[in-house]
Amino acid sequence: MSIAQLIQDAWNKQAKWLIVLRPLAWLYRGGFLLNKKLYQMGIKSSYQAAVPVMVIGNITVGGSGKTPLLIQLVSYLQNKNIRVGVISRGYGGKGPFPAYVDLESVPDVVGDEPCLIVQSTCVPMVVGSNRQQSIEYLLSKHDLDVIISDDGLQHLALQRQIEWIVLDQNRGLGNQKLLPEGYLREPVSRLNTGTVIEHAASPKTALNMHLEVDTPYLLNAMEAKTFNPTNNFYAVVGIGFPQRFYKTLDSIGIHQFQCHEFPDHYDYEITDLQFEDTNPIITTEKDAVKILPLLKQNPDFRREIWVVPVEAVLSPQCYEVLHQQLQQVGIQIS
Repeated sequence: MSIAQLIQDAWNKQAKWLIVLRPLAWLYRGGFLLNKKLYQMGIKSSYQAAVPVMVIGNITVGGSGKTPLLIQLVSYLQNKNIRVGVISRGYGGKGPFPAYVDLESVPDVVGDEPCLIVQSTCVPMVVGSNRQQSIEYLLSKHDLDVIISDDGLQHLALQRQIEWIVLDQNRGLGNQKLLPEGYLREPVSRLNTGTVIEHAASPKTALNMHLEVDTPYLLNAMEAKTFNPTNNFYAVVGIGFPQRFYKTLDSIGIHQFQCHEFPDHYDYEITDLQFEDTNPIITTEKDAVKILPLLKQNPDFRREIWVVPVEAVLSPQCYEVLHQQLQQVGIQIS
């Protein structure tokens, strides 16, 4: 087990030994607050785009459900004839950046989540660590009404008009400590400064979302087959919070599976998908984006790989707030 995986496991279990990392958390907090102060004082400058920017992010490390939420919002705006574009850091991609993402893009170059977003929505999208360059490149190719930033909540160099913070109640805030003692990127008080979207099956707030699961489909469809949840599966997953995926499997009647976890944004090799028996693999859509190129490179691979599709379902109040916030920046949704 790598150090990163060891710490991730400790975060999820709220292990007591994490207290030894508190001095590093103090350093992280000091650096974060100093950086914020430099922007507030104008010593560091921030970029204001020519169109309104909406940031969708979280204050935790690892998955919170923001990518399905972003996909749902993009689809909604497209259906309302709002010209929307997306930028992202392109984590896991090797560039060169800024890079335009289209249906031919591959995760090795632009990252796995951007590929999934574009494959799901065909939205104009550019990735790169320099958000200003990404936005200007995107606007040079498209006339847009609004740009959504996939993550970037802590990227103070980018001015934004709307902030949505996804809070996964299934995972919560852990020990509520900053990195690396806990998995918070910012103090809990940050939740008071943005629009918090509660990700929960049984939400306690009006602004909430949950993931609706559809029937798994074969990634390598060699022949028409009906999904059988009673099979013994290998659950192959490389996401920030794999426990959510395991609960999803349980919710759709899949109870027999062996967990094979990899780091978030993991670069799969074909050997990661090879086991001694012929039992099928089941995985997420995000992982499938990374696995599909391997299957094309290895046409003799015959093990079934099933993908569990999910869709974010937002409460009506989320759309009401969205309409209000966009109207405040001059975008009217009919």
